[in-house]
Amino acid sequence: MITLVLGGDVTVHARTTPAAALGRLNPLLEGADLRFVNVEGPVDAVTAEALKSTGIDVVSVANDAPHPPAAALASLGVLDQAGIAHCGAGANLDSAHAPAVLERSGEKVAFLAYTALRSPGQVAQPGSPGVAQAFATTAYQPDPRVAEIPGRPPVVRTAPVPEHLERLVADVRKANAAHDHVVVSMHWGLPGPEPAEYQVAYGRAAIDAGADLVAGHGSHTIQAVEVYRGRPILYGLGNLAADWPDGLLAGCMFGAEPRLELIPVRRTADNACEPLAGDEADKVLRYVAEVSALRSTKVTVQGGIASVPVGA
Repeated sequence: MITLVLGGDVTVHARTTPAAALGRLNPLLEGADLRFVNVEGPVDAVTAEALKSTGIDVVSVANDAPHPPAAALASLGVLDQAGIAHCGAGANLDSAHAPAVLERSGEKVAFLAYTALRSPGQVAQPGSPGVAQAFATTAYQPDPRVAEIPGRPPVVRTAPVPEHLERLVADVRKANAAHDHVVVSMHWGLPGPEPAEYQVAYGRAAIDAGADLVAGHGSHTIQAVEVYRGRPILYGLGNLAADWPDGLLAGCMFGAEPRLELIPVRRTADNACEPLAGDEADKVLRYVAEVSALRSTKVTVQGGIASVPVGA
């Protein structure tokens, strides 16, 4: 049995005391075998120390934080120096798509990371550094009743870029063949409760290819959980230590009796992140339950913790 705790977006490099942003989460993190977050922006030694002091083992660096490839490579070096594994970016296309692999209790967990959100010049190429991409196309379909009611807004349709989807599926299949568990991190989405069509397509394709869990972030809002073929897709973990409010910590157990639990977190007045409790926690989790029910997934809320049935 391996216990994994996952958080959403982390941006602490510009804070006066970066470690203070995460310190209140230590009681929830210290018992896990593996701890994962998405880190946006450059990683300096102080940021790396903040991550390490909270016990973060592995991070995604595949996102749209606007810093040039040279700075991104420097960040990877800082993470290496700190002993924090990373995925989703590298010196070239192949290294950006390579998994971070960590072993616990004799089992290997592979982490892959991709971004659908982008800043110019950040995409990895065969001979140049950058991030692993999983982009989408956007089209606008006229509302079916636009002839009756002129001016009705169009329906927005999105779909994965075919070659990006093919590469992601190939990456997951390769990782699944070589390791015991595969976690796919996706930086994607728009603010709001609903995942876009391309998010559903990528998430389900990753599960079909052998992923045990898909963890989404990037919309800076909490989105639904979907259990697809017995495995969870977390469409939006929201914020962990970022300059926006709510987020989720997800605790997942891999093994004979898999489990998924969710605990809400919130940015405080002093710019730290702390777990919610009581009525405030239940309010956030009831929202998660409502939006997840729209994806045919039952979320049970009790005592500030949400439980999601997985593995069946």
